[in-house]
Amino acid sequence: MPKPIDLSALSLETRLALAGRDPARSEGAVNPAIHRASTLLFDDPDDLYGKPNKTYALEGMAVQEALRDALVAVEGGAGATLAPSGLGACTLALLTLAKDGGEMLVADSVYGPTRRFCDTMLRRFGVRTRYYDPRIGGDIAALITDQTCGIFLESPGSGAFELQDAPAIAAAARARGAPTVIDNTWSAGVYFKPFAHGIDLSVQALTKYQAGHSDAFMGAVLSATPEWDNRVRTAYKQLGLGAGPDDAYLVLRGMRTLLLRLERQGAAALEIARWLEAHPKVARVIHPALESHPDHAIWKRDFSGASGLFAFELQPGVSAERLRAMLQSLALFGMGFSWGGYESLIAPVNVNVTRTASRWAPAGETIRVSIGLENPADLRADLEQALDRLGWRRPSPRPHAF
Repeated sequence: MPKPIDLSALSLETRLALAGRDPARSEGAVNPAIHRASTLLFDDPDDLYGKPNKTYALEGMAVQEALRDALVAVEGGAGATLAPSGLGACTLALLTLAKDGGEMLVADSVYGPTRRFCDTMLRRFGVRTRYYDPRIGGDIAALITDQTCGIFLESPGSGAFELQDAPAIAAAARARGAPTVIDNTWSAGVYFKPFAHGIDLSVQALTKYQAGHSDAFMGAVLSATPEWDNRVRTAYKQLGLGAGPDDAYLVLRGMRTLLLRLERQGAAALEIARWLEAHPKVARVIHPALESHPDHAIWKRDFSGASGLFAFELQPGVSAERLRAMLQSLALFGMGFSWGGYESLIAPVNVNVTRTASRWAPAGETIRVSIGLENPADLRADLEQALDRLGWRRPSPRPHAF
């Protein structure tokens, strides 16, 4: 059997290949065993109570343990707690921080279902949510009070792709003793390292890039310190959450090729984004890695790459009928939610539906795309024929600011 290896001294590519591969845990197999189990048996009755050993399979067996190890090997931190979905990871993090009479500060650009949880269940639990402009930066200090029980970031937002100044927000929060959480799904924990920027908890929707094949649900909350890891795990157990072994296996398998897929999809997305920037029927492309993005300087400072999810705006004046015809003509882009899988997806979005603390001013209809593993030339051709269905119009002046 291979000897244990110190992964911290190795490159990310090698860590992704080796993380979670424990010969003792897998009985010599390359991949961990899948235990479809609930009950665990013991020989000594003293082992049933009051000891730190695992007593029920809901906490996870070999494959869940291997996945947790792999997540930490990629993103860093002191530990990872699995959740049954990406939204489950968001709500687990929020419930870990929530306290009666407290106030949660949440980015106005946050994932819609996360916002819905804050506005409904957290409210019923006596926790108020105040939304803030994603571009507030260090000025968030003025919003932090003694009642602030947590600050929830998402950078970039998965609708309008605003980047947050995470180091400035984390510094302001730490000065007042307020914990911070970031939804880091867009970077897959690869291109942005929250704990190096002072964030306490990082949420990942593993359904997206880690699984990578649109066939599994899972999420995770990673913790900066052992103390935070213990708090999240305690909340996890008290809520009775679990993460199934089969989905955990699929996510772990997907992680072995995560970097290859991210690099391919990110490069293709940037190629298509630059092509769309020059298209006469496109008013604006919203991609943090483009120099035209207003937060490009933050992306360049804090991120080491970009994934395959971005958006673009059509020229104004497109009718609902022409937009429908455009979307329905696409052969290689499927219309659907989620992203990060091997297939390309497209969907119209209205960023302003839920916003209360900031306002987005699109030039025209906003279209979000997730670039998959298809050839970029084929994807461009599919988009070209779809854009042709909008009819010709004289291009409007391109907006200079978001």
